[in-house]
Amino acid sequence: MSTVRVGLRCDAGPRRGVGHLVRSLALGEEFLARGARVEMFGSVERVGWASDRLAARGIPLHPGPETPDELVAAARRHRLDVMVLDSYELDPAGAGALRAAGVLTLAIIDGDSRGQHADLYLDQNFGATTPELPGRLLAGTTYALLRDTVVAARPPQPRPPTGAGRPRVLAFFGGTDAVGAAPVLTRVLFATGLPMDLTVVVGRPEIEAELDDVTPGRGQSLRPIPPTDDLPALINAADVVVSAAGTSTWELCCLGAPSALVCVVDNQRESYQRVVRHRLVAGLGELPELAAGGLAGRTARSTAGRTLHGLLTSPERRAALAARAWAAVDGLGRARVVDAVLDALRSATLTR
Repeated sequence: MSTVRVGLRCDAGPRRGVGHLVRSLALGEEFLARGARVEMFGSVERVGWASDRLAARGIPLHPGPETPDELVAAARRHRLDVMVLDSYELDPAGAGALRAAGVLTLAIIDGDSRGQHADLYLDQNFGATTPELPGRLLAGTTYALLRDTVVAARPPQPRPPTGAGRPRVLAFFGGTDAVGAAPVLTRVLFATGLPMDLTVVVGRPEIEAELDDVTPGRGQSLRPIPPTDDLPALINAADVVVSAAGTSTWELCCLGAPSALVCVVDNQRESYQRVVRHRLVAGLGELPELAAGGLAGRTARSTAGRTLHGLLTSPERRAALAARAWAAVDGLGRARVVDAVLDALRSATLTR
C-alpha cells in the first residue's frame, strides 16, 4: 500500500476546550509512526500550546472545512484516503458525503453518533455499548486514544500505598478550563482543612485572576502553572489528581493516578457515572451543583470535601483506585484503532 494520507477534522478553543484536538493528535501520532501523512483541518483559537504541539509533530493545520461539500472538496484537494471526524458541531451528513466520494471515514463519538454514516465509529468511553450503526464500532477503553507523552510515562505496575503527611495535589480541567472549574475545586480542596501542596494548571488569564482571590489555609500552598507538555510527569508525581471527567480520564487511568473527577458538562455525565460506579476514580459530583449558592451548593461542596478528605488521608484508598484505573487502560488503544482503519482501507481497496 502506498503512503496513506489522513485528515483529522476537529476544533479547539476557549469555548470548545481541547479534548477533541488532544485525542485526534494522539491518533495522528500513531498514523505518523506507521509512515502515513497526517494533516489537521479546523480551527485552533487562542490555544497557542496546542498549535505548537501540531507544529512540533510536523502536522500542518488547515482552516475548516465546515459543510459536507467543503469536506469532500478538501479531501480531494489533499488527496486524502482517510478522514477522521471529531466534532459535535459539524453537519452529520459530512461523513456520508465523504464515503460517497471514496474517502474512508472514522467518526469519533461519545455515545451519540448524531446520525453520521461512517465506515468506522470510535467511542472510547468506559463501558460504551454497541448501538445500531451502519459501520463498525470500536467501543470502550480498549481503544482509548493517548498521546506519546502519556504512553511513555505509563508505569510498569500500579502504585503501592504510599503515605504523605503533606500530599501533593494536582488539579487541571482541560486545556482551557472552559467552564471555570479550577477556582471552585481549589476552594473545596482547601476547605478540607488538610495540609497540601496544590498545583493548578491554568489555561486562561481569567482563571488565574480568580485563583488570586483564593487564600490557602495553614499548611496549604497554591501554585498556578500554565499548560505544559510535562503534565504526565506532574500526574505521576502527585498523590491525588483532581480533574474533569473528559478526555483526560483515560490519561489518568493509563498512568494509574489516584483521581477524583468532577462532571463539568452534560455530555460527560454518562461516562463519569460509569467510572465512578466501577471505582476507577472518586466522584466529586457535577460542577453546576458545586458552584451553586445556598443550601444546595453548600451540601454539594461538603459531600465533595468528605470524598477528598478520605482520599487525601488514606494511602490504601488511593492505591486501590490507582490499581483499578491502571488495569482499565493499557495505552495501546490508538494502535488498535489505526489497525482497524488500515484493515478497512485494505478491504476497500481490494473491492474496488
